[in-house]
Amino acid sequence: MTRYDEIGVGYARGRRTDPRWLTPLLDALGPAASVLDVGSGTGSYEPPGRQVVAVEPSAEMIRQRAPGAAPVVRAVAEALPFADGAFDAALAVLTVHHWRDWRRGLAELRRVARRQVVLAYDTALHNDFWLVREYVPEVASLESSRPSAPEIAAFLGASSVIGLPVPWDFTDGVFPAHWRRPEAYLDPAVRRSCSALAQTSPAAVERGIARLRADLESGRWHAEHAELLDRAEWDAGFRLILT
Repeated sequence: MTRYDEIGVGYARGRRTDPRWLTPLLDALGPAASVLDVGSGTGSYEPPGRQVVAVEPSAEMIRQRAPGAAPVVRAVAEALPFADGAFDAALAVLTVHHWRDWRRGLAELRRVARRQVVLAYDTALHNDFWLVREYVPEVASLESSRPSAPEIAAFLGASSVIGLPVPWDFTDGVFPAHWRRPEAYLDPAVRRSCSALAQTSPAAVERGIARLRADLESGRWHAEHAELLDRAEWDAGFRLILT
């Protein structure tokens, strides 16, 4: 059983495609006609109009894929069952931090495709998120153990790294998606769709959410974070890495 067989139940309800990220992903793929989507999950960012093959190790995530989604192979990034250079491009969207051996997985992406497009995040910036800094600091140790976008870019010898800010009304429930909508984190379903919270001690998360609830009721959160309320987007460290 993979990690997402346990924490991925209901994932598709909270993690939905946002065109403001899909568009730069499609641009990054360029003219690639064949794309291997590694760690594809429920297929939120699979490019339309191309020959796509998905790779996903979790049966639970595969079960949630929409009818008509790309054909999926159950495998792990570290051992891709494809020939050298089989694809024009390999795509990996917010998955590298879950791999057991991220360097081996990235080497596999390079082996099977001529181009790599990886969406990852800077773990230091994630750890500066107010939810981590002020309410659930235990998340920081998990994030610090994960590969960070600069490490991934260096390993791949990236040709460019593009920042993807998080709009205030982002529809894809990534961990910092609700940076301007703190009430969302009171919803257990929202928290379950964030692996950083789903993999942190439930007691620590509950303590932090109780403090957040109290600060929202008292008005303290809004008073201390008033500068966020006028922002249209925020840089949480998400980076689109291209080779």
